Amino acid sequence: MTEVLLIGIGAGDAGHLTLAAIEAINSADLILVPDKGAEKADLAAVRRSILERVLTRPVPQAVFRVPVRDRAGDYAAGVEAWHAAVAAAWAAAIAARRPAPARVALLVWGDPALYDSSLRIAARLGLAARVVPGITSLQALCAAHAVPLNTVGGAVLITTGRRLRAEGWPAGVESLAVMLDEGGAYAALDPEGITIWWGACLGLPWQALEAGPLAEAAPRIAAARAAIRAAHGWVMDVYLMRRA
Repeated sequence: MTEVLLIGIGAGDAGHLTLAAIEAINSADLILVPDKGAEKADLAAVRRSILERVLTRPVPQAVFRVPVRDRAGDYAAGVEAWHAAVAAAWAAAIAARRPAPARVALLVWGDPALYDSSLRIAARLGLAARVVPGITSLQALCAAHAVPLNTVGGAVLITTGRRLRAEGWPAGVESLAVMLDEGGAYAALDPEGITIWWGACLGLPWQALEAGPLAEAAPRIAAARAAIRAAHGWVMDVYLMRRA
């Protein structure tokens, strides 16, 4: 059975790679490189620069086009259909390689176990998966701001921008980390007593950071986010909020 190595590569800085990640990359027979189109060409370029930096031997690479998720209609159904399409793209890229690779590597942004679909897609194809953990965007965010993720003995809830918009601040939660926000879900909250630490494109040369009371920081975050999108065509951000 083909083994797939799901290798966490951190938030964009090659220095985020662990020694285990470098060893796994060099052990592969084939490396899958996702292509998300011209708008997100930076993402493929970062992966290629990482490979150029850490490969110690020639390893074949196969570029595959990542299908676009249909965002209309039911969310769960859209994600299911998208997973099926991505799985088909993986399968086609692997099948095209001769001789058949015994070990296929995929460089996963952040960590394969946190808000990433790679494990589910590997399972859909019946591939034996081995995960090499990576630095998450939340770790990179807290490091960039030099702020702890949690308070002393406190819990942290990790959620999505979609759920924050729909449900608001969860009851009984002091620290809230938000991922996969398409932009400004924090605006649905009453900002009173909330501090935010925000980061976009963490680890990349155009990384942006903002922090402070939510009411004051929100306009700065919106402006920084818009500027990155205008310059690069895409933006990935994450933020931590805490109630006083």
